[in-house]
Amino acid sequence: MLFLHPIKALSFNIIYLIILILMELKTLEEIDIQLAPTSKINEVDFDNLTFGTTFTDHMLVCDFADGEWKKPVIQPYAPMTIDPSAKVFHYGQAIFEGMKAYKDANDAVWLFRPDQNFERFNKSAVRMAMPEVPKEVFLGGLKRLLEIEKDWVKKGLGNSLYIRPFMIATGPGVIAAPAKFYRFMIILSPAKAYYSGEVKVLIAEQYSRAANGGIGAAKAAGNYAAQFYPTQLANEQGFQQVIWTDDATHTKLEEAGTMNVFIRINDTLFTAPTSERILDGVTRKSVIELAKRENIAVEERSVLVTELVEAAKNGNLKEIFGAGTAAVINPIAGFSYKGDYFELPKVSDSFATDIKTKLTNIQNKLAEDTFGWTVKI
Repeated sequence: MLFLHPIKALSFNIIYLIILILMELKTLEEIDIQLAPTSKINEVDFDNLTFGTTFTDHMLVCDFADGEWKKPVIQPYAPMTIDPSAKVFHYGQAIFEGMKAYKDANDAVWLFRPDQNFERFNKSAVRMAMPEVPKEVFLGGLKRLLEIEKDWVKKGLGNSLYIRPFMIATGPGVIAAPAKFYRFMIILSPAKAYYSGEVKVLIAEQYSRAANGGIGAAKAAGNYAAQFYPTQLANEQGFQQVIWTDDATHTKLEEAGTMNVFIRINDTLFTAPTSERILDGVTRKSVIELAKRENIAVEERSVLVTELVEAAKNGNLKEIFGAGTAAVINPIAGFSYKGDYFELPKVSDSFATDIKTKLTNIQNKLAEDTFGWTVKI
């Protein structure tokens, strides 16, 4: 057995640390950076933003070809040319993530649990028969992009920079098979609140967000396109969103719009367990951990529609809220089921308000991050 002298062991650790630092520098150097000649930031009204419609000066692009990922490029944000037969158009090989960056009072930029988004992105890639994106491209490229675009991250509670990493199949040909060419990209959009005003929801009796054996647990583009029509029908009836039910029986509550859903009955929070139908939301995880820290009882189990209706009738239903990256937490004012509408009470001890405040304070570095969720750029 080999034993190292303490001084030699220390030297070995220092050398190892230097190697890791050099590897990180090498990763940054391997990104080709093409800066925009001018910035459009002064043309943007940051006080009046429509979510997801304004984009920063640069984007990250990385192509997959010949069985490997090529050199990432940070380049000016602009339209791109793609073959009409690209498989993303014909067979829907497209996945994405939603993340946010925040700026603290000292002008430092922070990410919130980016490792979770990276891991989920690659789980989605595997499910959609797409190549996994290397960590140095996804996280390393994102950090370098944010360093360039740091002025687009505005200070103040409610301000953030929405981050949209995504991958599409660019390989040409209309044969029904996975593509051989892909493009990974990251675009950035300054953001404020996602929803405004009260949200009333319709509980789905016919349509489902996802099915057993399907791709509900993947953040695939097609999942969201399939929601548009039922949501449109709900909008026509005066509801902003749909609470989805299970595909087999339509008796179990699953998600609210594009968010995970939480239901408070008396003083217990309920949320559907993750499965092949339910997206493993990063905000969902954070809400659960925060609630437990605050000694709020949380149960991850299926809640029946009949159970919700009964709780609403007997006064035990206190709150329903959605949780997701864009909205963080969005309270629901009432729900409709089989033609009956149930208004939720106005509670003074709102779990949604309290958890949202604590979560956004952590994200904006206004409160101590005891969980180790935030990552400095």
